[in-house]
Amino acid sequence: MAHYQVLIIGGGTAGIMVASQMIKKNKNVTIAIVEPSDKHYYQPAWTLVGAGAFDYEKTIRPTADYIPKGVTWIKDYATVLNPENNSVSTEKSGELTYDYLVVNPGLVNNLDGIEGLREGLESGVVCSNYVDSKKTWELLQKFNGGNAVFTQPTTPIKCGGAPQKTAYLSAHYFKKRGISDKTNVVFATPGSVIFGVKIIADTLMQVIGRYNIHLKTFYAPIKIDSKNKIVYFKEVGEGENKCVVNENNVLKEKHTGNEIMEIPFDFLHLAPPQQAPDFVRNSPLVNAAGWMDVNHNSMQSNKFANVFGLGDVAALPTAKTGAAIRKQVPVVVDNILKLINNKPADNESYEGYSSCPLVTGYGEMVLAEFNYKNEFTPDPKLKQMLVFNSNKPHWRLWFLKKYMLPYLYWNKMMKGENV
Repeated sequence: MAHYQVLIIGGGTAGIMVASQMIKKNKNVTIAIVEPSDKHYYQPAWTLVGAGAFDYEKTIRPTADYIPKGVTWIKDYATVLNPENNSVSTEKSGELTYDYLVVNPGLVNNLDGIEGLREGLESGVVCSNYVDSKKTWELLQKFNGGNAVFTQPTTPIKCGGAPQKTAYLSAHYFKKRGISDKTNVVFATPGSVIFGVKIIADTLMQVIGRYNIHLKTFYAPIKIDSKNKIVYFKEVGEGENKCVVNENNVLKEKHTGNEIMEIPFDFLHLAPPQQAPDFVRNSPLVNAAGWMDVNHNSMQSNKFANVFGLGDVAALPTAKTGAAIRKQVPVVVDNILKLINNKPADNESYEGYSSCPLVTGYGEMVLAEFNYKNEFTPDPKLKQMLVFNSNKPHWRLWFLKKYMLPYLYWNKMMKGENV
């Protein structure tokens, strides 16, 4: 079969959830998922893997176990999106046609986006939880003092809080090992603030103070010299940074972006620059920045009414997280089912919800939940866990991160249940 009512590109969190929820609501809809990988990864745990607090093997499960019954799995790569013809070209399966298209292939690491990054990772001098979280833990254990540098790029990245979580966990690890007095922990960000939601930023500044972390703002990594262990930064000016979502645009200081700074390192962790996959970037579905151009409240394409985009690939001004996807999926499913029934896709109820589980040390976490308006929106259900101030570090939130969220992900979200 080459034609499907609903064709989903990507079998990650968003793709599986869309298929699962849609087939539950209407088992007669013909749905196919184009996904090349036979492994499904629970990526939110990779920060903990990099700190020796989670087993990497437990983040992997077979994709086949989560393709919903009644949904066709096309184990292949999408190569060209042809929305004008309602078709998708694939590497091996030929041309697929559809009535409705859902694009959620996630994003990809651009290891050539920073000079010397690829070489640094391949030589084992530089680490990234986004690329190999086991390597991060390996290098962390070998570190015995000096400059430990943590940074992130100017591009949007999945889970924007992850680079700083790694810094906090590492600083706590150095403390536990008794090497803090001979260690300089540096967190360098292209942003002007540590986090875009003020009530969370206030807490994180206290965490930074507790660990004596050197916070460098307006620092964008541009080059890594692995041989001499030096990382180079460019001072970015106002408007150049895209890595901090919902950032306060009223800056206390002006930065023109002229200076080049260099920091020698003994340990370097960073998030690589990230972008949409090439077949999306080269399609008519994207905006000028190369991300899926969609309505911010309905996730419907601004160019093709029978196309939707959600998850990390979508140009939504909120953090790229599984928590955001959890709120986006029901809206997309509802809109597509309305279109199938010849009704308008008028569900525009997504208001930018996302959350960043900010691990601030072993055994504690802050849960940043927010929307497009930059408002702190904690889930009322947290009170059932006896967490009344989720903007403060709490041991129960660590329990949520390490045990409850993985369980909910595999057993509820992936099975099409609203949680």
